[in-house]
Amino acid sequence: MKFTLLHPVTFDPAPIAKALAAEDILTREVRSVQELAAANGRAVLVLDPPSRAAFPTNGLRAFLDCGGAVVALGAPGEADLSDAVPFDLVAAYVPQPYGTRQLLLALRAAYREAAARADVQRARTEASMRTRELGELTRIGMALATERDYHALLELILTQARQITGSDAGSLYVVETQENDVKRLRFKLSQNYSRPDIPLVEFTMPIDHSSISGYVASTGEPLVIDDTYFLPPDVEYSFNRSIDEKYGYRTKSMMTIPMKDHQDEVIGVLQLVNRKRDFQTRLTTRDEVEAQIIPYTKRNVEIVSALAGQAAVSIENSQLYQSIERLFEGFVRASVTAIEQRDPTTFGHSGRVAAMTVGLAQAVDRTAAGPYREVNFTREQVRQIRYAGLLHDFGKVGVREQVLVKAKKLYPPDLALVKQRHAFVRRTAERDFQQQRADYLERCGQDGYREFLEKLQAEHQDRLKELDRFVQLIMESNEPTVLPAGNFEELLRYAKVYYRDLDGKDLPYLTDDEVRFLSIRKGSLDDNERLEIESHVTHTYRFLMQIPWTKELQDIPSIAYGHHEKLDGTGYPRKVRGDQIPIQTRMMTISDIFDALTASDRPYKRAVPLPRALDIMREEVKAGMLDPNLFQVFVDAKAYEKAAEEA
Repeated sequence: MKFTLLHPVTFDPAPIAKALAAEDILTREVRSVQELAAANGRAVLVLDPPSRAAFPTNGLRAFLDCGGAVVALGAPGEADLSDAVPFDLVAAYVPQPYGTRQLLLALRAAYREAAARADVQRARTEASMRTRELGELTRIGMALATERDYHALLELILTQARQITGSDAGSLYVVETQENDVKRLRFKLSQNYSRPDIPLVEFTMPIDHSSISGYVASTGEPLVIDDTYFLPPDVEYSFNRSIDEKYGYRTKSMMTIPMKDHQDEVIGVLQLVNRKRDFQTRLTTRDEVEAQIIPYTKRNVEIVSALAGQAAVSIENSQLYQSIERLFEGFVRASVTAIEQRDPTTFGHSGRVAAMTVGLAQAVDRTAAGPYREVNFTREQVRQIRYAGLLHDFGKVGVREQVLVKAKKLYPPDLALVKQRHAFVRRTAERDFQQQRADYLERCGQDGYREFLEKLQAEHQDRLKELDRFVQLIMESNEPTVLPAGNFEELLRYAKVYYRDLDGKDLPYLTDDEVRFLSIRKGSLDDNERLEIESHVTHTYRFLMQIPWTKELQDIPSIAYGHHEKLDGTGYPRKVRGDQIPIQTRMMTISDIFDALTASDRPYKRAVPLPRALDIMREEVKAGMLDPNLFQVFVDAKAYEKAAEEA
């Protein structure tokens, strides 16, 4: 690099011009500090006495910091440098009288100092640049390490690689193994700052030397190309111009870097295109392409290779995380299947509750008014809600199956026994009727038989009607109701009616247990059975607590635990109130009740129409059982439609 001799107007370089030209030193006149700053290093300023005032100390220090040096000329009669110019700013001092030789010796000393200063400045600049690059790589590494979403991770990798190199466009390829164990390279992502309208069409290509990305994937070595349209004639790979020709783009400089995992296996390829002088410039004309695009450097390769290494680890971790999520998703689905196989009547209930609760959470996120306007759920919290919804009834595996699937108030064998009892009594009545006819004929013959038979038949028909009414009442009473209902006086009357069995013992038409079950006012379960069913919540909680949840999912047990609690403390199993119930649980409670009311697959009840179901739930809101604000969001957002989507 050439040196420059800077001099003020008052200094004439003509006497030494020939010597300066011989040493390839340029001369330039400067009048102010501003012009001095434009020298930008590797320059020497000749500072004569008349020009000292034009170049104050601060300006000279800035000049030196940029790699310059100062030769001070003495004034007539001045034996040493005056205080006007600090000694530490001067590389050489030439007192008067001075000759050409003295001046040249001083200049050469100043040139050496300027060169040393320039080297120091360059080293500092390079060190600062390396520090910034390391800091940027660290920042990017942290960002990559915290991104769990696979597609967002790929976007982040390509975006950061483009920004750190000033690349206009780029592509990302991932290695995938197909069913026949053959590995291929999938074109997974592309970005183009100048032409964002170019669509992404995924495809796969062989990992061989026919394409640039395939070549890098197969060799594991970086590849830098200054101009893709002018490849050396001896290379195996080629560049496909079809996208350029279709969309009017010009792919010129290119850098393709392999992404390797911890086992040094290539898991993908990062390809950057068209490094620009100004990253914000869009390449819309041929002139801009020629003016802006520059080749990739060795340093670019080093930086992007380091980034590619970080990216490979992040991709590998993300793929592992995805596989774990798929494994866990499979476990959850298997758990739901296990529940529904034990209780087929509630098939799909868990999925619908999960879908509605997630829909309600998303609606709460959008709410701009009310007490929940500042409540927002993260992606991980929504996952918690979904998994808690899917698993909220898993504890039913700990409930006796006969109780779990009990469709009527009486168990089928008990109902069959009542029917057999009715049949026995009916046959006994038939026998008694025939026996009384025979006894009369034997005792009285035909005398008065017609009148006797008419009276006996009337009594017998009344008896049969009474027995038929009994069995009809049993069948009616055996049907559960959604809301508390029933007048059991007639049922209790039959409990006081007796018949005689084969052993001659008088027994009631209905036993105390049968009356107790048939007198259930709501649903099909008595108090003990209901407690057993309610225990499924505790079973669920204990089961979920055995799972080593990640930090993001650790609230699933507590969310599921309270889905039968009510705000007024009338729920179960802990009878907690109000704010003791998490908002996620309160949302799930609304979804669970709605599905229980409207589901059409329950043999112990008919589906309640949507308007009636919402009315029933409004009554529970008025009674202080359900969260009124969440219920209103549920209704306004029609979150219940998510159940239909799940189905």
